[in-house]
Amino acid sequence: MSTSAIRIEPFAVDVTFAGDALHARLADGREVSAPLEWFPRLRDATEAQRRHWRVIGGGIGLHWPDADEDISVAGLLATR
Repeated sequence: MSTSAIRIEPFAVDVTFAGDALHARLADGREVSAPLEWFPRLRDATEAQRRHWRVIGGGIGLHWPDADEDISVAGLLATR
């Protein structure tokens, strides 16, 4: 009997900031963190600008209009 792996696409559902890190929560329950140093526009953004974000592409990315920043979930996962 063989088993096949089910590939689940990682989709973002929430994002928070703590200290100098971005934390993205994915639909499958994982949380991915990255230092804000990787994202100078978010690092330099105000707290209000960081709070103003939205999910794009059905969850494949995150967008901050006030900071002009887009981050893909795949990119976050690839840099771990």
